[in-house]
Amino acid sequence: MEGVTEWILHEDRHIIVVNKPGGLATQAPAGIPSVEDEVKEYLRQKYNKPGGVYLGVPQRLDRPVSGVLVLARQTKAARRLHEQFQQRTVEKEYWAVVSGRVEPPEGSWQDWLRKVPEVARVERSQLGEAGAKWAETRYRVLAWGEELTWLAFYPQTGRMHQLRAQAAWRDHPILGDTLYGSTHSFGPEAADNRGRCIALHARRLTLRHPLHGEFGQRCTFIAPLPGYWEPLKELFPSLREAAIL
Repeated sequence: MEGVTEWILHEDRHIIVVNKPGGLATQAPAGIPSVEDEVKEYLRQKYNKPGGVYLGVPQRLDRPVSGVLVLARQTKAARRLHEQFQQRTVEKEYWAVVSGRVEPPEGSWQDWLRKVPEVARVERSQLGEAGAKWAETRYRVLAWGEELTWLAFYPQTGRMHQLRAQAAWRDHPILGDTLYGSTHSFGPEAADNRGRCIALHARRLTLRHPLHGEFGQRCTFIAPLPGYWEPLKELFPSLREAAIL
């Protein structure tokens, strides 16, 4: 399980925090690779567990998205983490590179959205429409490049495809996100579209530790960018100069 070992950002008796690879599902049906199954196998081998391994999944990242993901090794930890996500006390920061020049340099995107029936996609909606859910995202421009913008997203709600759809609806699709209209290639080649990556990375996660000696303490986990972001870094020298990267 060398690959999983490289993902781990933090591990104790109650939680395990990983840097999820882009192109890998958080959870998936039997026979399809997923973070959940890979981490379970890692724990089974590391601790020589002959039976099943419990692993709670209180949050998910879309398959093409990389970054910090917290998992629970005990049911009580899973319940307490789930409560934090439900109560929106978890602080999340994502990094994204999008098409175009985003203006103004700071702001908030607010929309009603709904899931398209029987399709893994959302569409813009209106208050009162069936299935409509409120979505709000604060953003900050970290740098402008030539026809590109490097953004930090701070989602205030947790809707399906929220960041991806809201960016696209403002004519700033995330690089590589062909589902929402991007025409830019991004990341390594994949055998099929399900394994493709997009330029969206869960950079930082801050929450209260659910158990253990750190119970109640605020913990922050930061996920380094995948190596395939290197070509993008070269397009934003100001980020290196400001020591943001």
